[in-house]
Amino acid sequence: MKRSRFSEEQIIAVLKEQEAGMPTAEVCRRHGISSATFYKWKSKFGGLEVSDARRLRTLEQENSRLKKLLAEASRSGLPFRTS
Repeated sequence: MKRSRFSEEQIIAVLKEQEAGMPTAEVCRRHGISSATFYKWKSKFGGLEVSDARRLRTLEQENSRLKKLLAEASRSGLPFRTS
């Protein structure tokens, strides 16, 4: 997966600029992003604070790690418990 040029904190700052009243097209032009990228960010990070975004990132990383463990366990034929 391609790494973003922007951190979660920067993305939230960009979204807050638009929420403060700056037109979306101006925000996109200032930061060099497309409007599609802006609205994708808004759907994912809209309404979040920086601390919430950090928590979201840690949960996504943990979820990814657990999925890999489950896939490895099922590939190796080891029984796993679901209780």
